[in-house]
Amino acid sequence: MFFRKKAVHSSPSQEFDRNKMVPVIRSSICTGEKTAGFKNLETGRFEDIMLIRQEKDLQEFLDLYGISKEEIRTEY
Repeated sequence: MFFRKKAVHSSPSQEFDRNKMVPVIRSSICTGEKTAGFKNLETGRFEDIMLIRQEKDLQEFLDLYGISKEEIRTEY
């Protein structure tokens, strides 16, 4: 009935097209909820990757895609 979540085993650094996509943290003004993902520069479409609840989640996102904190924009 109750199943354990399967661990996600991924490569140390996943790739994204740096020419077409930019890393973004989308933050809600009302609730403060934060979502990390990528915004397509051509279409403006946001692709959410993961929910950021703690600093640890943000660091996991940065490590997973090989991004530095300075590269990330925050949108409200």
